[in-house]
Amino acid sequence: MTSSARAADAGADQLPAMFQRYRADIADALRGGLSLGEIPVYDMLRYYMGWVDSDGNPCEATQGKALRPTLCLFGCEAVGGSAGSALPAAVALEFIHNFSLVHDDIQDEDETRHHRLTLWAAWDVPRALQAGNVLRVVADRALERLLDGGMDYGQAVGIARMLTGAYLDMIEGQWLDISYEGRRDIAIDDYMVMISKKTGALIRCSLDMGVAIGTTDEAAIRAFRSFGRSVGYAFQIRDDSLGVWGEEETTGKPVGADIRRKKNSLPIVYTMARADGADRRELERVYGKEGLDDGDVSLVLDVMERVDARGYSQRLAERHCASALDAVAGVEMAATVREEIEELVQFLLVRER
Repeated sequence: MTSSARAADAGADQLPAMFQRYRADIADALRGGLSLGEIPVYDMLRYYMGWVDSDGNPCEATQGKALRPTLCLFGCEAVGGSAGSALPAAVALEFIHNFSLVHDDIQDEDETRHHRLTLWAAWDVPRALQAGNVLRVVADRALERLLDGGMDYGQAVGIARMLTGAYLDMIEGQWLDISYEGRRDIAIDDYMVMISKKTGALIRCSLDMGVAIGTTDEAAIRAFRSFGRSVGYAFQIRDDSLGVWGEEETTGKPVGADIRRKKNSLPIVYTMARADGADRRELERVYGKEGLDDGDVSLVLDVMERVDARGYSQRLAERHCASALDAVAGVEMAATVREEIEELVQFLLVRER
């Protein structure tokens, strides 16, 4: 049985083995990165990471998958490097990702993430904004540990530039995403450019940084960059599907949340482009309202069903997953590494959260 078949048999919620392999090292390094701060903002950040409750007492709350740091460490090992040498970069990536989520929650007015209150909902918007800003700087400081590990200064500067460029792209993508909300003229090409920045940039960077730390082979670096680009598309497309059809107990967000706030995710952009006649008129009426109720959400879901928005989204994700595998087909690597790549791609295609 292939690794991709094993992933499918294990279920969409079963994380690939690589996530478990790196989990403890990532967790320890993340905790270390937030261990020195003593003012209450650090308790807010530890709460957001799922380590303490809102009063600062230790707890084990639902946490994220740590996709980006895992990709960074895996990319480094895949090309023959040591995962430990890439750990500072992996930690910085996860802090930057969470910095973006803190601000994203505010911008989208999301009150819950991972089944608990977001920072702005648990405290307030001003303090949540500052907590996010602190986390961004903590991420920059985490990269300094590359030098502690003996990395050449010039190489460390190059790695830092990769991350800075990626999170600038990420912020630009988030700005585009916000600017698209409420509009009904967004083309699929516009959407693809936006997600290549908002989500794709940091995922690409995860592999860029890890592979660049692990090897100087330019062909391998280019191949994994292309792999990361395609994986980034597939990840966000699946995320958009979950934002419409995902179950609340699994995703931690209400069903149809993206429809309710008129977010231009792929299923909605595609539906707007394909619907005509009475369906198009109904969509225009619903999206012209100030706020959407349960009936409006059901109507939009019905139109999506008629234009097969769900099927289109899945087929597009599958196409990008195939492109990801093609990108690294020519890279020399161990058979076990290639199997893990296939398992990862399959997981991203069918995940439920």
